[in-house]
Amino acid sequence: MRRRFFVDEIRDGQAHLAGDDARHLTKVLRVEVGQKFEISDNRNAYLAEIEAAHKGDVSFRVVEQLPAEAPRVHMTLCAAIYKFDHFEWMVEKATELGVAEIVPVHAARTESGLEKAAEKRTERWRRIALEASQQCRRTHVPVITKVLTLGEALARPATYRYVLDENASGTTLASALPAQRSVEDSVAVLIGPEGGWTDAERGQFMSAWSPPWVPVSMGPLILRAETAAISALAVVGNAWLER
Repeated sequence: MRRRFFVDEIRDGQAHLAGDDARHLTKVLRVEVGQKFEISDNRNAYLAEIEAAHKGDVSFRVVEQLPAEAPRVHMTLCAAIYKFDHFEWMVEKATELGVAEIVPVHAARTESGLEKAAEKRTERWRRIALEASQQCRRTHVPVITKVLTLGEALARPATYRYVLDENASGTTLASALPAQRSVEDSVAVLIGPEGGWTDAERGQFMSAWSPPWVPVSMGPLILRAETAAISALAVVGNAWLER
């Protein structure tokens, strides 16, 4: 199976790849002129042939545009910041599951110091999302925003909005999803920090938002934040695939 690479742009059927990915092609894969790879400009995917490859720069010639991905629901994951190694794993797996946007959130129980440190981690998270997108051959790399406050995250638009909370009175995410679903829909899922939500934060997401943030759970067991995030995206993504 051909590997996919993301390029900045495709102009007049030509594209260039620089940096780490170009060095990987030339030094690790030892590519040669004429070899074919898939490339994407973050809008469409193409089959392209290498025209030149020199250390940190690879040139492609587009051969043909590839069929478009099947439409999927636009999923936004709003995730409270937690231990970075776990958060990075979540970014990778969320990308593989088709998330469109990841919003890091500063919650009341976010570990001290992580918010400021997260500002320096954003580019690393974006790189992880890029590499995961190449591995699973996505056409679009998910957007990873700057760190937002809970209030800012709650204001993010979506057709349906759900907040995972262990106090959700037995309402599961699967049971709360609408019966009628469309690819035009968008779904936002909010995941709390390792210590859970405070009562004050519950008051915020129980305010009169439109559409509302619906408190839900992933079942009777208490999951780690990253496990809950991946489980929720899988439930939402599969539900819209089966619409």
